[in-house]
Amino acid sequence: MKRWKLVATIAAGLFAAAPPADAQDVDAGAEVYKSTCRACHGPTAKGLASYPKLAGRSADYLVMRLQQYRSGERLGPNTPLMAPMARQLSDADIANLATYIATEFN
Repeated sequence: MKRWKLVATIAAGLFAAAPPADAQDVDAGAEVYKSTCRACHGPTAKGLASYPKLAGRSADYLVMRLQQYRSGERLGPNTPLMAPMARQLSDADIANLATYIATEFN
């Protein structure tokens, strides 16, 4: 029984130490968007030509998709264009970018 209390205490401490989801660096996300995403997804993330609209998407959805692209998962006809772009992004870049898009363009 004591072992479970110890595990629960450690888990609670880890969750308490984690930064809140909204603590991402929105300014850094804006820079990544401008340098990496804007040319195809547009200045307001509403998409251009065959590039999809990102505006209105949740940060969780955007993180999931960027991680899928980065891992090489085939998601559709734009995968050959997106995968190399996503591979350039760190976990922090993805989190910042997703927070920026979800905050700025919702």
